[in-house]
Amino acid sequence: SGQGTLLGSIDHSVTAMGGRLLKRWLRYPLVNRKEIELRLIAVLEAKNNLHIRRSIIECLKSVYDLERLGTKISMGHSNAKDLVALKRSLKKLPEIWTFISELKSGYFTYSEKLDNLIELADLIDKAIREDAPPVVNEGGIIKAGFKEELDGLIKVSRSGKNYLAQLEIQERKSTRINTLKVRYNKVFGYYIEVPKARSENVPHNYVRKQTLVNAERYITDELKNYESKVFGAEERRAELEFEIFNEIRKEVVKNNISIQSVARFLARLDCIIDLAEIADQNNYCKPEMNTTGEIFIKEGRHPVIEKMIAGERFVPNTIKLDNRENQILIITGPNMAGKSTVLRQVAIIVLMAQMGSFVPAKSASVNITDRIFTRVGALDNLSQGQSTFMVEMQETANILNNSTEQSLVILDEIGRGTSTFDGLSIAWAVAEYLHDLDKKGVKTLFATHYHELTDLALKKPRVKNFNIAVREWNDEIIFLRKLVEGGTNRSYGIQVARLAGIPDEVLLRAKKILAKVENGELSLDDTPALHEDGDDSNSSHLQLKLFQKPERIILENLSNLDISTMTPLDALNYLDELGEKAKDLTRR
Repeated sequence: SGQGTLLGSIDHSVTAMGGRLLKRWLRYPLVNRKEIELRLIAVLEAKNNLHIRRSIIECLKSVYDLERLGTKISMGHSNAKDLVALKRSLKKLPEIWTFISELKSGYFTYSEKLDNLIELADLIDKAIREDAPPVVNEGGIIKAGFKEELDGLIKVSRSGKNYLAQLEIQERKSTRINTLKVRYNKVFGYYIEVPKARSENVPHNYVRKQTLVNAERYITDELKNYESKVFGAEERRAELEFEIFNEIRKEVVKNNISIQSVARFLARLDCIIDLAEIADQNNYCKPEMNTTGEIFIKEGRHPVIEKMIAGERFVPNTIKLDNRENQILIITGPNMAGKSTVLRQVAIIVLMAQMGSFVPAKSASVNITDRIFTRVGALDNLSQGQSTFMVEMQETANILNNSTEQSLVILDEIGRGTSTFDGLSIAWAVAEYLHDLDKKGVKTLFATHYHELTDLALKKPRVKNFNIAVREWNDEIIFLRKLVEGGTNRSYGIQVARLAGIPDEVLLRAKKILAKVENGELSLDDTPALHEDGDDSNSSHLQLKLFQKPERIILENLSNLDISTMTPLDALNYLDELGEKAKDLTRR
């Protein structure tokens, strides 16, 4: 979640419970075509009714997290503010129901009655004060007028100030001490305070309670009796309010099943309204869910990236995958051209379609997939001693062992973490395996820097080559971000390095070395001849081809040979095998 994520881009939900449900929808997309269609129909209806949609959004802004509120109150961990939040939420239900009654989709139909919940909201409204303190056993949470006994106790408690003022006037007259004060604090309770200079004039019924630097504090029988009365009233008031609070809480517990049911409905409503809102705001289309095994996305866009490049136009791309001619798309092109973006946006669009969302495309027809497998990025796992290549191979193994003809596989580079020949061989074999799996194959998007993989299209009938178009201008490249049919044999690595800020001296040297590599000027340890003499200006710009130097492979085999461990028969067999391999490489 958060900025830069798919969830962050589509989650404009209003309620906490709606946000949690949307995350579940994204994490666990639907695989039942009928259920997907029902959800899409609901989103379409909400999208087409702007006034109703915005009115529901305003209502939902006043709804608290009913799922957690109901549970919290039922568990006995709630306070008065929780009841007030519950009341405010329940009070919004009739208004929300008025709006959804104008919509026809089953997603907007709630079959249960709301009478009990409305009565519960009225009870809380009559009983609980809006400004109730968080502590529930010290009073001050129940409204005046709710219970007659409580009103009497509240009156006694609140009459303290008037009583003290009247008693002070009375005592000043009887003692003729005009500076006499009647006060109260939580430590000593009620007391009469007299300046020390007048303490000799106090009546005999005054009992000294505390001596201060400039005053004496006294208590009388009358004050003691009143204190007992007030304290008793306040204690009883707190007890009675807590009893009333618990009675209301029990009513909530009785209705918690209904509360949870409404909470689930409102969460679902919030999600549908949210999906309709983002579809309307971002010009998404309603995907068609087909049964032909085809994934066709016309002018698809990446929902996250198109928001992150504000002010720039996102270049849309069209993709077609099926089980007949376009099962595996080999996508080549230079780094930064947009290969990874194309791969990811296809996976995201399929995922969004199966969660019941509109998708960022001009049109889309999607076959239901059982899983979306991805092998992207380059990460190691140092805590378990796993290299980048090991992690890459484990992810690839998971795909090969678990994918089916109903799966969608996204492969963003395979074999980068090992030698060129090893990596290319693995990538080639993986593509062949996915093509031939269960004789039907798996729909796959395969981005690679191994241009030799484009030869697969000549050998496998359901493999197609595509590349991300670029334009060269004065030894620089312009990324067009457009997916076009056909392979490419250029990597433009040095041009990309220039864009990254590599010093010109390094770039110039890299060009010379590249020319030597492309001309096959390799030393025995497979490194380019680095001498700088000679004219490199006529060097070929062809990418090193697969199996271009057969002697190179023969030499590698011989250098790894340990004769001391071989029998004469083993040596003859190995020599024969090497001869056959040399013939095969020469034919290629």
